Amino acid sequence: MTTAGQIRTWRGPALFVYGFRPFFLGGAIWAALAMALWIGMLGGALALPTAFDPVSWHAHEFLFGYLGAVLAGFLTTAVPNWTGRMPIVGRPLAALFALWVAGRVAVAMSAVLPPPLAAAVDLAFPVVFAMAIGREIVAGRNWRNLGILALLVTFILANALFHWEAARGEFAAEGTGLRLGLAAALMMVALIGGRIVPSFTRNWLVKRGEARLPAPPMQRFDKLPLGTLLCALVVWVVLPKGWPTTVLLSLAGVLHIVRLWRWRGGLTLAEPVVFVLHAAYAFLPLGAFAEAVGAVAPGVMATGGQHLWMAGAVGLMTLAVMTRATLGHTGQALTAGPGTIAVYLALILAVLARLVAGMVPAVAMPLYHVAGAAWIAAFAGYAILYGPLLLCASPGKRL
Repeated sequence: MTTAGQIRTWRGPALFVYGFRPFFLGGAIWAALAMALWIGMLGGALALPTAFDPVSWHAHEFLFGYLGAVLAGFLTTAVPNWTGRMPIVGRPLAALFALWVAGRVAVAMSAVLPPPLAAAVDLAFPVVFAMAIGREIVAGRNWRNLGILALLVTFILANALFHWEAARGEFAAEGTGLRLGLAAALMMVALIGGRIVPSFTRNWLVKRGEARLPAPPMQRFDKLPLGTLLCALVVWVVLPKGWPTTVLLSLAGVLHIVRLWRWRGGLTLAEPVVFVLHAAYAFLPLGAFAEAVGAVAPGVMATGGQHLWMAGAVGLMTLAVMTRATLGHTGQALTAGPGTIAVYLALILAVLARLVAGMVPAVAMPLYHVAGAAWIAAFAGYAILYGPLLLCASPGKRL
């Protein structure tokens, strides 16, 4: 049966006719809700029955909870295009989404569950998801995307390591599992972003008749910043402090600034849905520079680099992809309206407020609240603006 045939025969909710629908909407709602819960935990007004300490729960649920959902939404939609094979539709998609929801509940209630059971429930979703994606890549002989699959497997192993560190009573928010998971996420941003940012930019500029076009994606030069970033992140995971980490992260930052410059982002200011991709990618080298400083002067930057990476490079890039993919796959014009622009600006405000809070302790507390409120506004805003498109059959385009 063709993709269109599968979708026509599905009589259930429109939410489950394509992978991006449940996972983008569920991920956005969870990003906003988890931040609200985190604020309540910080203020002492709420205590979840989780075995994780509050900071570790907060870090886990963004990196492995929220990002896990967005990766599923993106890859279950993109991989069929890459391989020419059928997407996951209907009941299998609903079951996969239910596994993700079960993981969020298991982690939130892990204090009343045996640690191996909580970890098993949480890991069931990414393992099943990775097996499904791996089967499609291998069956479709789409060998060029085996690197994405390898990073996904690394991401799963990092989650398992995070659970193991937490079960041992360690502060998992600063453990190897978190760094390994974040490193895998950043390499995905670099690899996937290295394809879509110049491609989408070129398409938009060509439509405007612009002769100055970005360098094509994944050229010979790209191997240098990607290889350097991989080496820097491996060293950072193993040795987060010290001069070797500082030197490699600084070099990676410079090379990715050059890579970004080659994509002509300055020409896209007139269309925020394109420009935001460049802004999101810029947080990758900025985070590398901040983490390079923190590797030798922790008191200066504290966790600034990780927040630039997690909330900036990962958070803003995923939000940018979610808005664009939702517009494109539901037959809407690929342009950002006032609400979408407000969502982008809210997330950028959250990133910058959190960065300054870590650098200036005297104003930290009010800035924490600003950052949290802006984060909630960004993801709740996406759910409110784009939820109707995700929940209803597409009015303008057959998926």
